[in-house]
Amino acid sequence: MDIQKATKLYERWLSDHIDLVKPDIDRKHEQMAAGAFPFLRATYYRWAQTWQEICPELISGPVVLSVADLHVENYGTWRDLEGRLVWGINDFDEAFQLPWAADVLRLATSAVIAIDSDHLSIGRSKACDAILQGYKNALSTGGKPFVLAEVHEWLRKLSLAKARQPAIFWRKLNELATWEAPLPPSAQSALLHLLPLPDLEHRVVHRVAGLGSLGRHRFVAIADWCGGRLAREAKALAPSACLWASDGTDTNASFQQQLLDGAVRVKDPYLRLSDGWIVRRLAPDCIRVELASLPTHREESLLLHSMGFELGNVHLSSPETREAILQDLDQRPENWLLEATKLMCKQVTSDLKEWRKNYT
Repeated sequence: MDIQKATKLYERWLSDHIDLVKPDIDRKHEQMAAGAFPFLRATYYRWAQTWQEICPELISGPVVLSVADLHVENYGTWRDLEGRLVWGINDFDEAFQLPWAADVLRLATSAVIAIDSDHLSIGRSKACDAILQGYKNALSTGGKPFVLAEVHEWLRKLSLAKARQPAIFWRKLNELATWEAPLPPSAQSALLHLLPLPDLEHRVVHRVAGLGSLGRHRFVAIADWCGGRLAREAKALAPSACLWASDGTDTNASFQQQLLDGAVRVKDPYLRLSDGWIVRRLAPDCIRVELASLPTHREESLLLHSMGFELGNVHLSSPETREAILQDLDQRPENWLLEATKLMCKQVTSDLKEWRKNYT
């Protein structure tokens, strides 16, 4: 099956479970042709369909609760109950039970594609080594959350870059047109429960964001409260593409909450699953961190090490597999991750070339 057919079949399957926004799907298709990195981000369904055939030697490891759609731009910040800034993996939309190496491979592949696209300047081998060492360190030590206060000052400065200034953030939201149609009752209820007052006056907009989730409804309630602005988002919850790729039928199975509850992390008090919606607080310092927003001068090896470490934090939601994963890691041949990323990059490049035939 080629990428064109895979996309058509996946979107047909997805539309059986949630309402898809046709203009956003069209926009997604166009952005997929822009380059290898946006293509990777937008096509997790294709990755889920192919990675085990391309890298069968990675299937045998211990199975864990996995992020699945992991990449170097799936990290962001939020505020905990103490108001502290926390950094970590930002999106668990495709969470599933997979061999531990699946997440490591996808993160490393995204880093290599970012390098080839001039978004990162570190070498391929160093990038893979940094991710793998960070991951191993997390498992070996039992993990530790990234609270950007007394420690990780470099990461706090990196995360709070120019593009995330309040004026820019709120201007983009304020420019969105008010949603005039009735909200789905479940989305309205989810948003109202996250507002500080249930009767707080607010307006709702439809936000277009992401790439993998582009095409799903994202409703944002914006309000003025106590001298400032606030925003709450409800994004449509869909079954993991791993179910489609494996011909699974239990579309009610969701591993997101298990991951959020079991991972070694400081919880976002506003992030929750509610009757078919993922709801969260949006703010200038509570959002995904994009590579383009990072300062020109940054310690990329340390950043990728931290990404690998945070992945280990998440995989520790399956604590019974910790020792088995470390043993599996030690038995892997040298440069196994780099060699596997080369194969996956080749697959992504081939699919992108085929996709562009209809969009160039």
